[in-house]
Amino acid sequence: MKTVPPSLPSDFRRVGVVCRSRTKGVNTVLREVLELSDELGFEVFPEKSFCEGGFDGRRSLEDSEVPPDLLLTLGGDGTLLRGTRAVARGTPILGVNLGHLGFLTSLGAADLEHGLRMLRSGQGWLDLRTTIEGTIAREHDGTSARLWALNDLVLHKGGVARVVRLDLSVGWDGGREEIGRFSGDGVIVATPTGSTAYSLSAGGPILAPDMTSLVVTPISPHTLAMRPLVLPAHGTVTVRAVDRDDDLVVTADGQTGIPMDSGDRLEVRPGGKGIALVRFPGQTFFDTLRRKLNWAL
Repeated sequence: MKTVPPSLPSDFRRVGVVCRSRTKGVNTVLREVLELSDELGFEVFPEKSFCEGGFDGRRSLEDSEVPPDLLLTLGGDGTLLRGTRAVARGTPILGVNLGHLGFLTSLGAADLEHGLRMLRSGQGWLDLRTTIEGTIAREHDGTSARLWALNDLVLHKGGVARVVRLDLSVGWDGGREEIGRFSGDGVIVATPTGSTAYSLSAGGPILAPDMTSLVVTPISPHTLAMRPLVLPAHGTVTVRAVDRDDDLVVTADGQTGIPMDSGDRLEVRPGGKGIALVRFPGQTFFDTLRRKLNWAL
């Protein structure tokens, strides 16, 4: 039986805003948000760069002692992914698309006022998305580095364009099983949300966002026998470079990157806490696929 998604509380009072100054039209949209805040009764906390560049006198998102009740991201999917790192996980995020695709966003700039009024009247709901967490286990000193992602963790070459040989395995129920070894440009470990991002471009499958799975997609594998895998989310995927190479990088959602030295291993598992994306009545995953990726059209 299908469960009823949680609603966004209509009494939000503090609204953070994440945006890039170079995004076309962003100043106009931000001023519209500020004008609506007086009428609809909420306080706006833009990023510090905007508070210092034309919106003086406002407390910034970074300097606010209390976390926002709602985060607006003004831009495309990249801005929304950056916004997930600007607030505590679990903070509702409303993406306003000022870019080209905006697959994760819910509104266009022209619909912003109507959308905020709908949220005030209690017509918003939360689309809960799972995350993944990665640990880079350092061989030379026994330390580790951690990172997390809403879309994907990608292990790839950081310098010149040449292939790397990777060894993949998966662990569950107390044991570990070898997946295989291949040469290519890297590997993507994606969430169901990330299955429509880089993984899709690399030939991976599309997963419904409410699934609990991991997608392992090789990047340009030098064999016809290596294909993407969909694995149960309760397993841990381990990736190790076979070649002794110091020029590897692990990136999270294309936002942050950590070097991976020779001998290190990347372990990827489901994240402990998810991301809440704000949606409106009638917005569904397959509707978005048709409108923005031309699925089945």
